[in-house]
Amino acid sequence: ALDDDHLVEYAAELGLDADRIRGELEAGTHTPRVRDDFMGGVKSGVNGTPTFFINGVRYDGSWDRESLLAALQTLVP
Repeated sequence: ALDDDHLVEYAAELGLDADRIRGELEAGTHTPRVRDDFMGGVKSGVNGTPTFFINGVRYDGSWDRESLLAALQTLVP
């Protein structure tokens, strides 16, 4: 889950300052950045997750390991 309580819990599990994280979530400290990232995704054609881009081009192939590696290997001379 990605609600505030769970995010704070995850932060604590990672050894981060959970009180600071909670305060920043409550204050909306990162809301502008999240909104900008979201809008950047929309402008790039992202309409779900995961969405992969390879060299700036949206990858619409299969998400399995072999398919992704094959797509990346086409970039190696």
